[in-house]
Amino acid sequence: MDLSSLARPQSLRGVSPGPLGAHAARRRSVQLQLLRPRRPAVRCSVDTAKQQAQGVPSAVAAAAEAEAARKECFGVFCTTYDLQADEKTKSWKKLVNVAVSGAAGMISNHLLFKLASGEVFGQDQPIALKLLGSERSLQALEGVAMELEDSLYPLLREVSIGIDPYVIFEDADWALLIGAKPRGPGVERAALLDINGQIFAEQGKALNAVASRNVKVIVVGNPCNTNALICLKNAPNLSAKNFHALTRLDENRAKCQLALKAGVFYDKVSNMTIWGNHSTTQVPDFLNAKIDGRPVKEVIDDTKWLEEDFTITVQKRGGVLIQKWGRSSAASTAVSIVDAMRSLVTPTPEGDWFSTGVYTTGNPYGIAEDIVFSMPCRSKGDGDYELVKDVIMDDFLWGRIKKSEDELIAEKRCVAHLTGEGNAFCDLPGDTMLPGEM
Repeated sequence: MDLSSLARPQSLRGVSPGPLGAHAARRRSVQLQLLRPRRPAVRCSVDTAKQQAQGVPSAVAAAAEAEAARKECFGVFCTTYDLQADEKTKSWKKLVNVAVSGAAGMISNHLLFKLASGEVFGQDQPIALKLLGSERSLQALEGVAMELEDSLYPLLREVSIGIDPYVIFEDADWALLIGAKPRGPGVERAALLDINGQIFAEQGKALNAVASRNVKVIVVGNPCNTNALICLKNAPNLSAKNFHALTRLDENRAKCQLALKAGVFYDKVSNMTIWGNHSTTQVPDFLNAKIDGRPVKEVIDDTKWLEEDFTITVQKRGGVLIQKWGRSSAASTAVSIVDAMRSLVTPTPEGDWFSTGVYTTGNPYGIAEDIVFSMPCRSKGDGDYELVKDVIMDDFLWGRIKKSEDELIAEKRCVAHLTGEGNAFCDLPGDTMLPGEM
């Protein structure tokens, strides 16, 4: 039995030649490689004996397979670029590797082109996009790569696609984990936590094994806070501080609502914090937020609106959008991912801060440790962050924060089997359905 093919990259299977003809289909199958794990190959003694009989030492065959596995580029990106010799790129920085899971989905369809255009890292930063999909999405991934190819982005120097995180995440400087199973009819919240948790446990292990030791991870797939916790727990060799759960879209929505109520433009709203879980228990903080440099409560004196209408509108904005448009946020989510990344690679304006879900161990607020909780952060622009200490609390804000904390602690118990903390026990306080889960 020859099992050596398990370790070799294979061209896309089951693709009809279509109107381009068989020749085009064959050409594309050479350009596109289905990436397989670069883990030790499985071979039986019969296979080894066959190689030796043909005069091919097993070590040589293994080396050839390893070289073949490196052919992971797509189309024009298979060209070898000498960046040092290229006149146009002498001032460019070192290549940044950005891995994206769920790369054939709607969010990625907006996000990838923003990344390739230089919108995140700037016009002197070349990038490589490493796109992770599934067996079912491989053809769609090829289409995404073709669109990127046709867009002629000078900063986009490499594109690779595949279905194995151990290959796609290799040397990744950024990992944007978007892909997750949506919640279907009749699926309990606990079941969704388990299903998606298994995905993020595997991806955490892959990041731990092959990514850059300073990789920045942003988890978008829901339930993103607990998925981020699972991911970091399965990557013990990486700093827990480098893992984030995306709550920037919630922050952007809160800024929009405050701007509308105050009759100002968005850029007048600052110091907006989303506390807690990316669910309907999230807490948009109007106590510490400012409008044109003044506390929100000085500009908007309608306390009832702030505590009820404003809070509920932000919490349920995603669900309302689905009802109106028939699908969940995609473009605005992509924008918020860009915002979240830029907040880490650009110094935070003096006196301001931003929201992101981060590991709570060592937090100054008294929030339970060992969960991923959205909190106010600042950055020097080096990819790192520090928690903001100069915030104020009142009973209303703290009570809401504790409710979201309770939910995340309960979610953590639900996924104990995926974080190495024993048997799972689910006692969720309520089914706070996340926007876009259904």
